[in-house]
Amino acid sequence: MENKKIVIASDHAGYDLKEKIKKYLAENGYEVTDCGTNSTDSCDYPEFANKLCLAIKDDPEMKGILICGTGIGMSMAANRHSHIRAALCHNEFTARLTRQHNNANVLCMGARTIGEELAFETMKVFLDTEFMGGKHERRINMF
Repeated sequence: MENKKIVIASDHAGYDLKEKIKKYLAENGYEVTDCGTNSTDSCDYPEFANKLCLAIKDDPEMKGILICGTGIGMSMAANRHSHIRAALCHNEFTARLTRQHNNANVLCMGARTIGEELAFETMKVFLDTEFMGGKHERRINMF
């Protein structure tokens, strides 16, 4: 059975997109945990990346979504956690491959670099794509 729990967080630049994605997820049966931020007031993205990473630490099936201006800062902050495989994705192709080949558990997107429609399509592919295992499992174990 598909895990319908997801954790989401953003900084101020990603706040508006986060709120739209959060609404979509809730309307589609997901139990969404929001780790902030709660406004467009300037804030520090590592704080929210760290909150999300800690929130999914004890559930290996849990996935997360992080959004900042470019997605770069969030991905760098998240990947400092050993249980996280955060991937900055720009489209459905990168989302599909990072799930199939890298078993990424956190999707990072840049609110200033991806259009809203493409962000939604990228998220859907990320959430719907399964890890392929096999040779990819061996490679991930090398991390």
